[in-house]
This record gives sequence, structure tokens and C-alpha cells, in this order.
Amino acid sequence: MLDAVVVGAGPNGLTAAVELARRGFSVAVFEARDTVGGGARTEELTLPGFRHDPCSAAHPLGINSPAFRAMPLERYGLEWLHAELPMAHPFTDGTAAVLSRSVAETAASLGPRDAGAYRRLVAPFLPKWDTLARDFMSLPLTALPRDPVTLARFGLVGLPPSTWLTRRFQDERAKTLFAGLVAHVMAPLNGFATGAIGLVFALAAHARGWPVARGGSQSISDALTGYLKDLGGLVHTDYEVKRLDDLPPARAYVFDTSPTALARIAGFGRYYEGYKYGPGVFKVDYALDGPVPWTAEEARVAGTVQIGANSTEIGAALSAASREGRAPDKPFMITVQPGVVDATRAPEGKQVFWAYGHVPSGWTGDLTDAMERQLERFAPGFRDRVLARATAGPPELAARNANYIGGDIASGAVCGLQIMLRPKLSLSPYSTPHPAVFICSSATPPGPGVHGMSGHNAAKAVWRRLRQT
Repeated sequence: MLDAVVVGAGPNGLTAAVELARRGFSVAVFEARDTVGGGARTEELTLPGFRHDPCSAAHPLGINSPAFRAMPLERYGLEWLHAELPMAHPFTDGTAAVLSRSVAETAASLGPRDAGAYRRLVAPFLPKWDTLARDFMSLPLTALPRDPVTLARFGLVGLPPSTWLTRRFQDERAKTLFAGLVAHVMAPLNGFATGAIGLVFALAAHARGWPVARGGSQSISDALTGYLKDLGGLVHTDYEVKRLDDLPPARAYVFDTSPTALARIAGFGRYYEGYKYGPGVFKVDYALDGPVPWTAEEARVAGTVQIGANSTEIGAALSAASREGRAPDKPFMITVQPGVVDATRAPEGKQVFWAYGHVPSGWTGDLTDAMERQLERFAPGFRDRVLARATAGPPELAARNANYIGGDIASGAVCGLQIMLRPKLSLSPYSTPHPAVFICSSATPPGPGVHGMSGHNAAKAVWRRLRQT
């Protein structure tokens, strides 16, 4: 009998398996796809030699993850690559605000009236970032806060809506940059704790950047898998689990799946019926005949580029997808251009380009034209660089990854109390009605992102159970 079986070889499932194996437990992982990775994969989606990331691409939370930083993943091939700028947000006048490793450079890009306000916003937290990140990403109650005073201060700033926080700023440049940061998790700008979301992304950039993984996001999953195997763990791919009886006997079962799938497999009935899923995304992966022709110079050297003319336009795009049930005419877009630092991703002189916009859950339309019209506003001539494109709307994303219900890559709506209390209102969110069954996916705290902390936190609950029995 195994000590633990993990279902799903995404970053959280692999992290949970590693944490258990490091403590001497016997572990096996079962993955339905023919490769490990979940939301951290790399594939040739367009043309031979062009290596795309179907889901995650830039990793501000990955490089800052307390779980990943405690593992020797660099020995297993993981190498973080940093663009000259972590992120740029271009405007229609050819200028851009930037999120730089330097607080001063970031503040200066926001204009003289808001530079001081930005410095004052991040100054109390940046020197204590490592402790704050551990406390913030270990809630609720998986570990006592190491610095409760700083965490409480962060809560006072971040728990109100982001629209309250941006009242500190006078000009649109700063408001737009911050609105874009919040929109990374598809949360309405006036939602609970959205200020914290934007602030975490900003602090992560100043602390360690927003890197890409050399060779693609698959490198993260492969490094976790290599480490797990060296610890004695087993990994089985191309093994779909439809019920608990499909798995070998074990003292604990850990699911890196959606709550919906877990309820179906484990026979929990309507236990997670109240869990809400958010809007979907429409994703386009491009093979380009050269770099994106951004008008703003800063965007040409940034790893990530946010696309939205102003905070009002960004808010309208989020509202259309999440509240109005329609695709936005001018979608807010997150784009990543790995080629600015990673020449392995495309043939010489070519580039891969990653982009998505928000759409309603389960939407079946085609957002390609609207997305490319947006890109042409900030990079005239973009369409002339396109050699090939691979599109994926909510149905295709859900077919590729069963956790993305309705195309929701956050594995659950990031709104209201569900931002922190997911998938159930519980002091033990990783536990389930069955004492030997646990959940560790992005549907649990701290939520979406390639950081492994949901798996890390769930593993704590599992090894407490194993030691008790």
C-alpha cells in the first residue's frame, strides 16, 4: 500500500508529491494526459521549431514561490530568464508605463504626479517581501504568520477594491497599469481584495522579476518530475481516473483537479455545488516572422506586455466577459514574448508570441479579429509578421485541461470571498468529506498561478493525517 496517490501532474500535484516524498512517504502520481504539466506545458502548436506555452508563460509567482525556492529545481534543468523589463503597458500615444525591477524606474514611468504615491505604496512591503509572500501564500491557517504586523498592514491596503487603492493616483497612466495587474486574474476591478492582487504582482516584479523558463513552461513541470523521481516517487501518464477504484490502495489520495471532477470521481455528490467558475479566455499562439513591431520602445524589451488603452477600457472588457455575458469589442489582453530572452523558442530570426483576452464562460465565438485589432493599435503592422496562429477558445481549453471548466484558467472565479476561501468556506480547505481524500489544485488557497503553493499547503494536511494514522 502506498502512503499517497496524487491525481493530476500539474504544478500543484507535482509539488504535493515532492513535499510528501521529501518526508519519506511513498508516492505515485497519475496523469490523464500523455505528458506531465497541467497548466505548465510547452508544445509545437503552429509550425515546426516554434515552441509555445498553451497556458502559463511568464512566472512572477513561480520564481517567488516559497515552495519552489526550497527545492533544487535548477539541478533538474529549470533556468529562469529575465527580460530587460518584466512588464510594459503601452499607450496609444507611443509611450508606455513599465513595471521594472527598479521601483524608481517604475515610479518615473508613471509621471511626476504619481511617482511619489507609487513609491509610498510599495515601500512598507518590499523589504519584507519574502516573509510577506510566505504568510500571504500559506493562508488560511496552514502556518502561523511570521510577520503578523506586516500581513495585517498589507490586508488594510489590499482587501478593499483596487478602485479604492488607485485613488492614490492622479493620472491615468498609473491607474491603467494597476488595473492591468488586477485583470491578470480576471477579477472585476471593484471586487473584494483586488487591491491585494495588483500589489502582489507589483511586489513580485520588484523582488525577483517576471521571468520565463528557458525552453518553455514545460521546464518547470519536468524539473519537478525529475526531482520527484530522484526522491523515489513514481509518475504514470496516459492514465485517466474516473473513480477511486481506478487507483491503487493508498493511505491518502490527493487531487490536483477541479472540485467538480473530484466530486464526480470520489462520489461526493453535490458537496461542491456552491463553487463558482469564472469567465473563460480566448487564447492565440503566434509564430511570427520577427519581433512584434511595438510603437513604444519599452514594450520591445519587456517579457510581458499588457494591452488596454486606459483603466475604463480594461474595466469594460472585464465587465463584458464576467457580468454581461458577451465578448468585449476591445478586449484587455495579456501578451508574452519569450523570444526577447530565449532564443530556443523559435528558429533564428523568428519569434513565438502568446496572447489571450477574456470572454464569457463557455463562449464559442472567435475573438481573433478583435484581439488583432487591439494589437494593431499599439503595434502597427503586427498582422504582417504573422506566419501562423493557433487559436483556442473556452471549449478547446477545457478539452485540453479538464480543470479549465468553461475556459476558466483560474480554476474558479476569483471574486468575493472565493478569492481566499475556496473551494468551500472551511478552516481546512484541502480536506474533503472523506478523511483520506484531499484537494490541492488552484481551486484551493492561494489560488491560480504556477507556484505550487496549493500543493505545498495541501501536503501539510496530508502528512499530518499520515502521521496520525
